[in-house]
Amino acid sequence: MSGDEAGRLTHIGEDGRARMVDVSDKAVTAREAVAEGFVRMRPETLALALAGGGRKGDVRAVAEVAGVMAAKKTSDLIPMCHPLAITKAEVKVEPAEGGLSVTARVKTTGQTGVEMEALTAVSVACLTLYDMLKAAEKGMVIEAVRLTAKRGGKSGDWTA
Repeated sequence: MSGDEAGRLTHIGEDGRARMVDVSDKAVTAREAVAEGFVRMRPETLALALAGGGRKGDVRAVAEVAGVMAAKKTSDLIPMCHPLAITKAEVKVEPAEGGLSVTARVKTTGQTGVEMEALTAVSVACLTLYDMLKAAEKGMVIEAVRLTAKRGGKSGDWTA
């Protein structure tokens, strides 16, 4: 990013109004983004999640599917996001110390990146886990949702 772009918000026009960024002159390149999040819960709730046989089904599998569906709907949820032809969306929910870790990897070939799609996938997967497990524990905490890597585009590669 050049010095004049570093402090500029791209979704705010010179008139101060929100706008969708014009990407029509940007090169079509392979793009990829990875995001992660965490749902902190009691050991008993984690055991229920890992058992896979709850009344609502396998909570991890449902959350993974919900995350993929969310990645495909990101432009319907985030006002200034471009609708994208996603070529891959993968969400994994894995046990970790203190809860469930969620990771999303999203790919496309296009004129803008898929960071928001990866973040949306993780967020909705975490919300789905909460929804499916809230009968066992209402005090779960969704935390640490963040972008961990992006590849491609004008700004190049980035890793947290």
